[in-house]
This record gives sequence, structure tokens and C-alpha cells, in this order.
Amino acid sequence: MPVTADLNTLVDKAYQDKTLTELVDAPVAALAGVSAGDAKLLKEAFNIVTVGDLGRNPYFRTASALVALTGDK
Repeated sequence: MPVTADLNTLVDKAYQDKTLTELVDAPVAALAGVSAGDAKLLKEAFNIVTVGDLGRNPYFRTASALVALTGDK
């Protein structure tokens, strides 16, 4: 079954027409609210360059799982 989602509020305007694969490969600053300065700090601290790097990072995945388990949004 196909799934659709409106990602326009989650990514910067320049990335709103990209496919999911393109978004995963996009710079982390493509995410709405992540500045170039934030992206630089993520690269320095965790070697995170792309949205995919952020999503696959074990520290962020663990934190996300813990939050999900509490039922907190």
C-alpha cells in the first residue's frame, strides 16, 4: 500500500520537492530549523553531515527510542 506524507514543514523550501532518498542524502541543514552553524557543530561532534547520518547515529537513535518508550512526544 503506498504511503504519502507532507514533509514541507520538516525540510527547508529548497528540499521540498526532493524524494525520500534525496532527503536522506541531503545535508543535515536541509531539515527545518537546523542552521549551517548547527550542521557544523554536528559534523565536529558526531561526524554527521547528511540527514541519513543523523538518522543512523546510535546516540540519536538511542535517545529517540528512550523518548518513544516514555510515550513522550
